[in-house]
Amino acid sequence: MDPEVARSSWVLLEPVHDVTYFAPQARASHEAVGLRGFWRGYVAMRAAPLGQASLGAVTAAFHNFAPAFLARSLPAVWELAPPATALAARSEGAVAALDAAVPELRTDPHLPGIVELLHRIADAVSWAGRPLAAANAALARPDDGVAALWQAATTLREHRGDGHVAVLVSEGINGIEAHVLRDAADGSRSLTEPARGWTAREWADAADRVRERGLISASGALTDQGVALREHVERRTDVLAAPPYAVASDAELDRLAAFLRPFARTIAAGVVPFPNPVGAPAP
Repeated sequence: MDPEVARSSWVLLEPVHDVTYFAPQARASHEAVGLRGFWRGYVAMRAAPLGQASLGAVTAAFHNFAPAFLARSLPAVWELAPPATALAARSEGAVAALDAAVPELRTDPHLPGIVELLHRIADAVSWAGRPLAAANAALARPDDGVAALWQAATTLREHRGDGHVAVLVSEGINGIEAHVLRDAADGSRSLTEPARGWTAREWADAADRVRERGLISASGALTDQGVALREHVERRTDVLAAPPYAVASDAELDRLAAFLRPFARTIAAGVVPFPNPVGAPAP
């Protein structure tokens, strides 16, 4: 399977998933079950498929968040909303957000077939070493078509993310160092440092480590070695994300892209800001 298929699919699936972070309907849904504040909702909604996971387990799975930042929410969120409650709220919020952003999605005659195709692909993800993908893949498929679309998109998104983390770890790059490298490429520090909970001191220390490896210059720009490493990480992430798509034909993948593209662009234009801390390209 061409790794570019995995990358292009991610670009279209990410906005569908991301309504759970950026849409007011999603926030209202998690606040309705007692998860007040954006970050309590984010942590509980994203981690809920793992069950009542500990701070250590969630920190490892999320990879690029400061442990002290996540500790503000964990394990306390599970007292406010147990995982089953958080999962129900997350699905309801995502559906409400998609219904508001792209109301024509629900009535599109092609939706049932696309849902079947996406779930066939999502069912093919490897669970090995991919905690968030496996936990999402193990969830029951929703009966509602929009909810089922969102869940399959989420499984594939987390499958890619788990693979990305695996590549970073194999290259000896921890969470904050990954942010430093991204900032050296696109100037995203103002997005990622506060949104992932790192302090200025932690950032400076990480920059020193990355500089000592020859990946950034004294001015903070990527060196040739840093550029090569980032390109390698992205290419390898694409390769690791590609296998599930092999269960679909080229024609089916073309149909999937054609279906998702207008919805993804509408969501990106009205709900999900670009650039954002997630780092995906705009569709």
